Amino acid sequence: MKQAQERRLARAVQRVTATALGPYQSAVVRIGFGATWLLFLLSEFPHRHDLYGPDGPWSWEMGKELIADNEAFSVLLWSDSTLWFEVVYGVGVLSSLLMVLGWHTRAVSVLFMIGVLSLQNRSIFVGDGGDNVVHLMAVYLVMTRCAQVWSLDARRAARPSARDRTGPVLWTVLGALLFVETIVGRAGGESWILVLLWGVWTAQGLWWAVNRYAPDSEPRTLLDVLANLVHNAALAVIMAEVCVIYATAGWYKIQGSRWQDGTALYYPLKLDYFAPWPALSGLLASGGVVVMLLTYGTVIVQVAFPFTLFNRRVKNVLLVIMMLEHAGIAVLLGLPFFSLAMIAADAVFLPTGFLIGLGALVVRRRDRLLAGSAIPSQLRRRSEEQPRTLVG
Repeated sequence: MKQAQERRLARAVQRVTATALGPYQSAVVRIGFGATWLLFLLSEFPHRHDLYGPDGPWSWEMGKELIADNEAFSVLLWSDSTLWFEVVYGVGVLSSLLMVLGWHTRAVSVLFMIGVLSLQNRSIFVGDGGDNVVHLMAVYLVMTRCAQVWSLDARRAARPSARDRTGPVLWTVLGALLFVETIVGRAGGESWILVLLWGVWTAQGLWWAVNRYAPDSEPRTLLDVLANLVHNAALAVIMAEVCVIYATAGWYKIQGSRWQDGTALYYPLKLDYFAPWPALSGLLASGGVVVMLLTYGTVIVQVAFPFTLFNRRVKNVLLVIMMLEHAGIAVLLGLPFFSLAMIAADAVFLPTGFLIGLGALVVRRRDRLLAGSAIPSQLRRRSEEQPRTLVG
């Protein structure tokens, strides 16, 4: 009996250290949160100065004073220059796009985190709840190996003869910028973030050097084990975070009298601010039984979800219900980015088989579109070549 337990423990330790678990789930989380933040930044691009920039009601001086008290991090408070704001906003947009594509994800994930923290901490009163989830996941994604599949990094790694020339250049440029910032010292009370960034920068340089000059050595194996441990721990934290979000929301709802009598959903449906489709909201609010069922169902699903993780079938059913619930929130209450953030967080629990099948379906559709577009181009090329053949 004892030997069997020791063997199971040894297999579990080997799996955790030798493999980065959940490659498809972490890739979906990376793509989901990158796309969510990218769409948010693009949608608010015309209003960016009012939300996070120099024209906002939360002035630069007020933000600086708040940062001095809570020691949060925002590169936007290093300077009140409009040009500096545009640069930071542009880097946020670019890093979000590169996160979706999975291009040099180790470095880009750090830039993505800096962009998210900088913009959100610049104006803490801007957001709809989904910004808190993006805030947390941006930090967690730095510690994951979320580009193992469905990324440009994975495509480059599949070509053994391909040599990464962009990575060292990117690492050098970021190191130079970090050195300048350390010397200038504008971070002030946020010096802890410089220590963290220097640690990440050093680790990435060490990883590249060992992988380049000693790919089959013991240090390479040790670094791989450490990376797997950090990835698996971060993935577990992401799962726990999602469970905490739902459990907290569900148990707080139980204490509310409107949730207890089944009328809580009625009130936001009647608010003009949360009614992008008044006719649709009014139609749903007019059904008392439907409102009651949706109200009680929301509470039941949120409270029950953490307890269903050990039953795969029940968990998958509740997962679909929660995703549909967030899709309904996006449409009925006009909170698309909150819903996208929660759906991206929920995706960490999606079954691997479903994700593999979904990826294969996307590849087949892509190949079919490419094949369809190749036929007209071939015919056009032949028609252009035929007159020259006759003339010759």
